[in-house]
Amino acid sequence: MKRFIIDPSFFELFPQAEIGILIAGNIDNTIQDEEKYAPWLRECEKLAARYYPAEVWTENPVVRTWRDAFSKFKTKKGARCSIEALLKRVSNGNEIGCINPLVDLYNGISLKYGMPAGGENSDCFDGDLHLKVAAGGESFITYGSDKEEPALPGEVIYADGTGAVCRCWNWRESVRTMLTEDVKNAILVIEQTDNTRHEELGAALDELAGLMQAELGATVEKTILNRENPTVQIEA
Repeated sequence: MKRFIIDPSFFELFPQAEIGILIAGNIDNTIQDEEKYAPWLRECEKLAARYYPAEVWTENPVVRTWRDAFSKFKTKKGARCSIEALLKRVSNGNEIGCINPLVDLYNGISLKYGMPAGGENSDCFDGDLHLKVAAGGESFITYGSDKEEPALPGEVIYADGTGAVCRCWNWRESVRTMLTEDVKNAILVIEQTDNTRHEELGAALDELAGLMQAELGATVEKTILNRENPTVQIEA
């Protein structure tokens, strides 16, 4: 039985954090049309403009919230939250490219709701998946690289028995568990540093779950984890 567990070390830094979880199975992530979700992404890019109205970048609440969060733990130099990276790209007039259906769908949701969203192939996990503070040295190789870049002591990471699955909380993921066309079972996460946007988090999860069911034929179970409810079963 594999589980996703948020460790106490994480909640010592972020006691009010909420991590929205979708456990998905029977996914058909085959690319039938490489640009199918381009119109969806363009619409979400327009909606995302609401999250960066301020001329000074760090005065935008979503950016400020995640900059403050990243200041509380050790990070790789220059690492930024995934939603900041998406918003920055869009604010500079650049489009978010299509990758595969599941990634396109969660990127759109991330932009639409101004929250970090991501996913991993749960069949590739070595035992349980943890969101925790790193001891340091957890193995990590990211997409487009064959170089080991192990986690730093004190860094917030997602990790399993083999090593880090995502570094600097939601900055960059491991090639080992990334979502590809052949994924069948996955865990999707949408994150917030506290509970101030609880209703929006629920809406984002519901919309993403509905899209995955309608577009990819997936079975989806939803839950929101917090300090009082830190564990969910991923598979039997």
